[in-house]
Amino acid sequence: MNYSSLIRNVPDFPIPGVLFRDVSPLLQSAEAFSAITHDFEKMLDLSRIDIFVGIESRGFIFAAMLAAKLNKGFLPLRKAGKLPPPTIRESYKLEYGEATLEIAPSQYPLRVVICDDVLATGGTLRTSQSLCEKAGYSVEDMLVLINLTGLNQMKFKGEPIKSLIQY
Repeated sequence: MNYSSLIRNVPDFPIPGVLFRDVSPLLQSAEAFSAITHDFEKMLDLSRIDIFVGIESRGFIFAAMLAAKLNKGFLPLRKAGKLPPPTIRESYKLEYGEATLEIAPSQYPLRVVICDDVLATGGTLRTSQSLCEKAGYSVEDMLVLINLTGLNQMKFKGEPIKSLIQY
């Protein structure tokens, strides 16, 4: 499926000079939404996964969708102040600002896949990996819908981050 044809480009959003890749039209297509789940599933070793971690907010969509379809758990990785204590938090720089993420600590060893919509410079994904590890989770893989490869050379376990669309 040609997912790129369903991505809307929004220039100068959220700040001048940024080309925002809007996934909303893709999510509105039942055919594309279903195909994403299938294509992501083919990229994973399900025997090594207990739960899908979704990065707030659009990462929730993909992680929850995969968790439901593949009979796995879902764990939200949220913006600061959105989860009840106890939490582990970490701040980081974005390409156009700063942010803080939080996660609930693991009660027992769980193997996770981190999911998000777009990988730009890698700050959010790297922070998510760090937070998961600090919280006691074993990060087994990472998935993003879109990898802006011109902005990052990020790898996980020596391989490029798994994605369905590259720009």
